[in-house]
Amino acid sequence: MRLSVGAFLLSLVTGPAVAGDFTLQWPLDCRLGETCHIQQYVDHLPGPATQDYRCQGLSYSGHKGTDIALPYLSDMQAGVTVRAAASGVVQGMRNTMPDAYSTQDNAEMLQGRECGNGVVLRHADGWETQYCHMKQGSVLVQKGQQVEAGTALGEVGLSGKTQFPHLHLSLRRNGTVVDPFAPEGRQSCDTPADPAAPSLWAEPLPYQPGGFLGAGFSTQVPEFQTIKSGEAARTRLTTKSPALVFWAYAFGGQMGDRVRLTISGPKGVFSVHEITLERDQAQFFRASGKRLRNAAWDYGRYTALAVLLRDDEEIDRIEEVIDLR
Repeated sequence: MRLSVGAFLLSLVTGPAVAGDFTLQWPLDCRLGETCHIQQYVDHLPGPATQDYRCQGLSYSGHKGTDIALPYLSDMQAGVTVRAAASGVVQGMRNTMPDAYSTQDNAEMLQGRECGNGVVLRHADGWETQYCHMKQGSVLVQKGQQVEAGTALGEVGLSGKTQFPHLHLSLRRNGTVVDPFAPEGRQSCDTPADPAAPSLWAEPLPYQPGGFLGAGFSTQVPEFQTIKSGEAARTRLTTKSPALVFWAYAFGGQMGDRVRLTISGPKGVFSVHEITLERDQAQFFRASGKRLRNAAWDYGRYTALAVLLRDDEEIDRIEEVIDLR
């Protein structure tokens, strides 16, 4: 992704940096692993191949920042504050672009403005942070303004070149991209990951190689956009519903991963379905269930469980419960 605010354009290459006393605060009013997740990290490989700092695939070719995503569009609409990760001075900002999914139809309009609404902060010793895809009209700061770490800059949005509501945080030193999770470069892929490896985050942040963002019941297999908007999670079912479908929404899927979906009712397990991913997928969902064959579903509690497996290791699980009346 080529990111810019106004005429602020840089050609950047990821490289090592000496952190010194520079640290970053968490830049969103969300709980990592609960109400938000890291969708993509800085890409550490040149060329078309991709690799994040943990030698995994949570990145894409040429990605120069950290994408902190919200599960649903409804979360963005409710409002999630973006905050300055470090004290600095506002070097540039934009606040007028609409919140909309990027498509082929608006690709030309987004050229040179892929960052959407955003803020660039200049810090001491050549450091800069850039905050992209913010909500239209939400930016609270002006060029030249001094801000402290934790100052509200605006809200997470869907502006610019993006397919999901998130904050893209770029970090640079003297014009060179720095991965805040690995400022001295990517860890060796030949040795186990070192949780004590240098980081620029003031508080250590866990690494999640993929996992579930949400789950729910529906009367049919929902459209993906309905899930991403948050509407599917609000579906109401009764004992007369024409079908009982369980869906699970996830991120960081890799080819060969397996999603196991199980539904149990008042009389025990009545649906088990395991699906193998045929390709890598940044975000995806899978669904399974049954149509109503009798006059009504059994009255009572239904429990559904989704498990994400990678090389027979459980990556994550999520459970959803519904009472049919």
